[in-house]
Amino acid sequence: MRTGAKAKSSVKLWSLSFIFLMIANALLFMAFEMLLPTLPLFVTTLGGNATQIGLVTGIFMISAIGVRPFAGVLATKMNKKYLLIIGATISTLTTGAYYLAPNIEVLMAIRLVHGAGFGLETTYFATIVAEVIPKERRGEGIGYFGVGETVAISIGPMVGILLLDVYGYQRLFLGGMAILLLATLSLVVVKRKAEDALPTQKIRVKLFEKRVLFPAFLALFTGVAAGGIMSYMSLYALEKSFEHVGLFFFVVAIAGFVVRFFSGRLFDKYGPSVILIPAGIIALTGLCVLYMAQTSTSFFVAAFLYGFGFGAIFPTIQTWCLNLVGEHEHEGAMATFFNFFDIGIGGGAVLLGLVAASYSYQALYLVAIAFYIIYLIMYTMYELHKIIVRKRVNNPRLKSQA
Repeated sequence: MRTGAKAKSSVKLWSLSFIFLMIANALLFMAFEMLLPTLPLFVTTLGGNATQIGLVTGIFMISAIGVRPFAGVLATKMNKKYLLIIGATISTLTTGAYYLAPNIEVLMAIRLVHGAGFGLETTYFATIVAEVIPKERRGEGIGYFGVGETVAISIGPMVGILLLDVYGYQRLFLGGMAILLLATLSLVVVKRKAEDALPTQKIRVKLFEKRVLFPAFLALFTGVAAGGIMSYMSLYALEKSFEHVGLFFFVVAIAGFVVRFFSGRLFDKYGPSVILIPAGIIALTGLCVLYMAQTSTSFFVAAFLYGFGFGAIFPTIQTWCLNLVGEHEHEGAMATFFNFFDIGIGGGAVLLGLVAASYSYQALYLVAIAFYIIYLIMYTMYELHKIIVRKRVNNPRLKSQA
């Protein structure tokens, strides 16, 4: 066991391509996160309400979801690196174009195009980095890859709010455009290990990869809560008279940053179960504290608990999906994973927007809590089923009774 562990840790992880992919991904999410607390406010300046805020978020995710099933086929026609750069370029141009939107309809059209670029980016980032990371250290590598993303998440909302407060919407959107341009340039130096290892069989457009459906459904349930955090936290903080909403996102990200340093190694050693149940309970506790929060202290405690739990769950499910399919099927697995997660975010944003419009921004977090409870029930039942099947296989008497 010790010899195997040493051999596994001696496999090189930190290649130049891995580092630049991590940097580019971090910059992508920094620009994305800059818009999370600020774009809902921009919608209100255009005369939008809570329902329309949900629609602006939802149409972005619908577009990203629509483009991802074509990722596997596109990868057989063109180098994945170039497809990734195309997606990054689309995101760069559309981020700068937000300021030009004179009304909600034009803004939604821009969001539709931006979502397509984001869909390409997230799929090919995940599949190219899976090629670069040694398979023996995939859980650890995906965890580290997400650290850059987590750092960006901690900075992005605060930078976005700061730019908005000091300079206004124009420089906010142009600043996001500049960051994405830097991300696009970072991708130029990336080298793929598996460029000559294209599959010989014909790849068809698939709406989803069946083998990863269960973990993808788990991602969907966590996505609903994430959509509530992303889209409505600024407005919820105003409703509850909480200050420093940017600091809330910073605490969420710091907690996610901390947990990723050991969650990936635990996955490589023990599998997903040792992470997904405890992390789910921690995230659920954070949402409960958030719903009941009356002081700034409880507000930030909720941020840490939720960030710690979700920060472990997301890369764990992502790596689990990658491990369930072959090397040349990663596009389908990642398309399914991100699509289900984005359905949770986009559909959840629309659903939670309706809840907020009918009741309050606080009430929408009750819905988020319910979805985490469903997540925990489903995964617990899955693990219990595995235990029962294993006992039947190992016990001939139980097997004959079944």
